[in-house]
Amino acid sequence: MKSYVSEFVGTALLLAIVAGSGFMGESLGAGNAAVALLGNSIATGAGLYALIVLLGPISGAHFNPVVTLMFWKLGHLNLKKMLGYWVCQFTGAIAGIWLTHLMFSLPIIQESTKVRTGLGIWVSELVSTLVLLSVIHIGDKEAKDKVPMLVALAVTAGYWFTSSTFFSNPAVAVARSLTNTFVGIAPNDVLGFVVAEVIAALLVVGILALVEPKDNKSYTRGL
Repeated sequence: MKSYVSEFVGTALLLAIVAGSGFMGESLGAGNAAVALLGNSIATGAGLYALIVLLGPISGAHFNPVVTLMFWKLGHLNLKKMLGYWVCQFTGAIAGIWLTHLMFSLPIIQESTKVRTGLGIWVSELVSTLVLLSVIHIGDKEAKDKVPMLVALAVTAGYWFTSSTFFSNPAVAVARSLTNTFVGIAPNDVLGFVVAEVIAALLVVGILALVEPKDNKSYTRGL
């Protein structure tokens, strides 16, 4: 139960950090999108580092359905645990968005109108998710104690070098469709993000199945 609570709370706080810093950056930046994105990316990276360090020993700090999918396909989680994590991640992400609305005195129930679609965006999400999963997997094998920093820095950089701003997370995509703030995404565009993210996860799993033997090692880090 502690691991499920950890995934729910961690994902909720992650979305509160993403959405709250985006709203704050846009408000204080007086319409300057670069300033808003800078504040958004720095806050997200810093928040991720803290969440992974604190909650990693409890649940693995996945906060992301495709990370959980990768671990399940590699044999590090059973099906029941994966499905439980998914429920916690999606509900936690939505709760985090609603918490942000409450903190900033915004309408709790919203729907984004921000269009994020097109081939470039979808390729960007594919690449983003490949990068994220690779950083987690390689970091866990080669530099386990540095995984929180590696993931935080990868996500911070990803905000700036990808056209999609590095969602890399189906729960994040769904939740961000429920906020009409700086970080929102129109509901009609969510499917393209999720498909790209899942394809990337399956590609990583397929490659790992070919180059690495399956073992029973348990991962203790993730995003």
